[in-house]
Amino acid sequence: MNLNFPAYQFRLRQHDLVKEIFDEVRKRWVTLTPEEWVRQNVVRWLQEEKKYVASLMALEKQIKVNGLLRRCDVVCHNANAEPLLIVECKAPDVRITQDVFDQAARYNRVIAAKYFLLTNGRQHFCCEMDTENQQWKFLKELPIYE
Repeated sequence: MNLNFPAYQFRLRQHDLVKEIFDEVRKRWVTLTPEEWVRQNVVRWLQEEKKYVASLMALEKQIKVNGLLRRCDVVCHNANAEPLLIVECKAPDVRITQDVFDQAARYNRVIAAKYFLLTNGRQHFCCEMDTENQQWKFLKELPIYE
């Protein structure tokens, strides 16, 4: 599955007729779905290209949104353990529409991260929260981790 990320090497295996990928952050094998392929590529990209720290990442973090349990794909924290970036991943065949953006952005009302990245592996939308106006400002690219 071609994605708009550099080509990375991953540990893959077939287990009981199910393809799996080794998740280096969670330190376990997970089922290789199209969305998981995007998640693993974006996590590697964050580490390799944007210098985010694996030990400060939480994958599939459970949150409550309007009283319902949801899972946030990736939450990256700063050195003070405060949420810095929220990443929402979709499968490559899922179109990034306004509804998809709004649904994913609602997660950040709970997380309150400075940055938000929405990707299907082919298209990426990066935003920074303008806290003064309480709205997202689109960025050309995600800043390097500091």
